Amino acid sequence: MFKLNIFLVFILIACALGVVTSQHMVRKLFMALENEKEIERKLDVEWGRLQLEQSTLIMHGRIEHIAREHLKMTVPAATSMQIVSINEAEDRLDAKGLKP
Repeated sequence: MFKLNIFLVFILIACALGVVTSQHMVRKLFMALENEKEIERKLDVEWGRLQLEQSTLIMHGRIEHIAREHLKMTVPAATSMQIVSINEAEDRLDAKGLKP
């Protein structure tokens, strides 16, 4: 009977160590999960900021302003514009041997 009690005490100690180890692992994993959630929140904020910045950068008025002010571009006169149809463009490429 004494040997059985000692055996059961060892089993109890092993189970207790297993519980403590698993609880410690759960806490470490929970902390890692919370850290990853914080990183996700920061990345979401940055993503929203970048989307806002992109929408600002591609606004037509801003692009036109930069083209006029910094690149000194102007709208060509209507007489200097030439409209080319797709068929006409293909014919020109065929004539030059550039069409695939």
